[in-house]
Amino acid sequence: MALHATLTNSSLFGRDIKVVWAGRAQHCTALQEGRMGMQSVALACGALALCLALTTATNPGFVVRMTQAGLDYAHQQGISILEKELAQLRLPDISGETRVLHVGKVRYEFSRLRLRDFHLPHSRITPVSNMGLQVSISNAFAELDGDWRVKFLFIRDHGSFNLKVENIYMKIVLRLGSDTTGKPTISTSDCSARISKVRVLFSGKLGWLYNLFHSVIESKLRKSLERKVCDNVAKSVHNELQTYIRTLKVTARIDDKIGIDYSLVAPPRATAQSLDADLKGEFYSLAHRSPVPFSPLPLAFPSDHERMVYFGASSYFFNTAGIAYHKAGALVFEITEAMIPKESGLILDTSAFSAFIPQLEEMYPNMSMKFRLSTPTAPFLTIGPGGISFQPIVDAQAYAILPNSSLAPLFLLSLTGNVSAVINVRSGRIVGSLDVGRIRLSLKDSAVGHFQLRTMQSLMNILTSNALLPRLNARLDEGFPLPLLDRIQLSNILVRFHQNFLLLGADVRFQPRG
Repeated sequence: MALHATLTNSSLFGRDIKVVWAGRAQHCTALQEGRMGMQSVALACGALALCLALTTATNPGFVVRMTQAGLDYAHQQGISILEKELAQLRLPDISGETRVLHVGKVRYEFSRLRLRDFHLPHSRITPVSNMGLQVSISNAFAELDGDWRVKFLFIRDHGSFNLKVENIYMKIVLRLGSDTTGKPTISTSDCSARISKVRVLFSGKLGWLYNLFHSVIESKLRKSLERKVCDNVAKSVHNELQTYIRTLKVTARIDDKIGIDYSLVAPPRATAQSLDADLKGEFYSLAHRSPVPFSPLPLAFPSDHERMVYFGASSYFFNTAGIAYHKAGALVFEITEAMIPKESGLILDTSAFSAFIPQLEEMYPNMSMKFRLSTPTAPFLTIGPGGISFQPIVDAQAYAILPNSSLAPLFLLSLTGNVSAVINVRSGRIVGSLDVGRIRLSLKDSAVGHFQLRTMQSLMNILTSNALLPRLNARLDEGFPLPLLDRIQLSNILVRFHQNFLLLGADVRFQPRG
């Protein structure tokens, strides 16, 4: 018995639940009385919750995981940028007045406050579940200088000062998200800075005077610096980090027919040991994008931490490529004699094939031939611990090329066989090659009468291995781009196969602009 649940306007928490059993609809509201009515409400609510859970869950077709080692490397790059940003920090002028014992009211002014350096020697980054990333900085120190002016009674004086700031502690929480286009976003959700030690050294005739109220000055300088540090952090995250992570291309054009979608299906999530990004991971036709007729399966991502970053490419990811290329008409190949290496010994004409099909010489004497190979359905592969394999079905239509260059159909074969794949990563792209086992033949149609398929076996093996396979492998050798940020290079590549997905691991190196 089929059960469906939908929502309509009414009284159960502002809505009706519509329950359908095998096509019969019954409306049940929270006001229904009796045991059967309450059971119906409970059943409908349970079905509704299940439906909502099924419709809102979206499994990714592609997963990117950054391990703690990868986060540490990214953190090193970020800290060096932050140090440079903070070293350019500008503090506002400070002025005011205070009373000094035995002196009276003193007016002061600090101007042209210039940071000479800012060092962040100790810091670490930690993924925090349900929050994002936390950066902790300790024992930072900075040094700045500036000018001072003072006035009390009828006396004025000025000079310079040097400020040493030590034991700076900072905590920065970065919130990770995604925008409507599926691009990642990052922002500062919290920042706190605490300065434990400030020392001001004055020069000038009345430098001794400042030492009488240095605690007031140091307190103001400390508060100003703490506030400006967090302001600068937020600015740096927005201007530098946010701009950089948006260099991730969520859609990439593969060629003139196919694109690939790497948009986020959910905001990046932090766990205790890594940062994961769930991507759509879907190939699509540039001419007409249509829904994929199946959904990605959940990926049982292993807890490997040998590399800085891991990519999980699901079988869904690869199979959408087959669908996209099939719909775009890109899985059609024409083979003529000019494409066959001479050393193969295969001559593609009716005279050569008449040894297997005698009637060919009578019907189309001494004419060149060609084959058109196409896939009646999109190829569908499987991924398991043993690797990638699939059994594509290929239609091979043979033609005789008539003297007027028109084509006369001869026969139509169906080819199938085991195909395996070798996968690697080169220059930030997934590359691969195919290997075909022994091909099995069946005759689908013939305009030249019946003939023995067994005699065609070796010819079709030569045709596919010497003409078709090199063309496919040349395309696969060009590869497909991985979802990488700008100026990222991968090294120390690891390739492993798991149930329903391919796992690629790599270490990362950031290439600064020259």
